[in-house]
Amino acid sequence: MALLVPLTGEINLLGRMLNFAASDNVILHLYTNNITPSSSDTLGTYSESSGAGYAAITLTGSSWVIAGPTPATAAYPQQTFTYTGAEPTIYGYYVSNNGITVLEWAEKFTDGPYAIPSGGGSVKITPKISLQ
Repeated sequence: MALLVPLTGEINLLGRMLNFAASDNVILHLYTNNITPSSSDTLGTYSESSGAGYAAITLTGSSWVIAGPTPATAAYPQQTFTYTGAEPTIYGYYVSNNGITVLEWAEKFTDGPYAIPSGGGSVKITPKISLQ
C-alpha cells in the first residue's frame, strides 16, 4: 500500500513545503483498526494503539534527510515503538500535526498486521516520503 495524504492533510503539508510551519513537528502513531487509508480520512478514522508501554513519537523537522531530485525523497531515522504487554493487532501508522488535530498522512503495513504478544515486543518504522 502506498502512503496516502488525505484531503485534511494536504493544506498542512503544502504549508510545510512552503515553510509556513517550519517549526511544527509531526507525531507518529500506530493504529489498530483495519483501515485502508483514503483521501476522506480524518484523525477520527484511526484507532490509536493503547497497549502497555506504547507512546506516540514526535518527529522533529531537523532530523529529516532530503534527497533528490528524481524522485525527491525525505527520510527519517528508524523509530521503535516498544510494548511491555500485548497489543492484539497493529495495521499501520498515521502522522498527525503537533497539536494532534489534523491527519497529515497514513500508511497500512504491506506485510502486516502485527500482533504483539503478552510479553511485549516492538514495531520499527522508518518514515519516508517520495514525491514524483
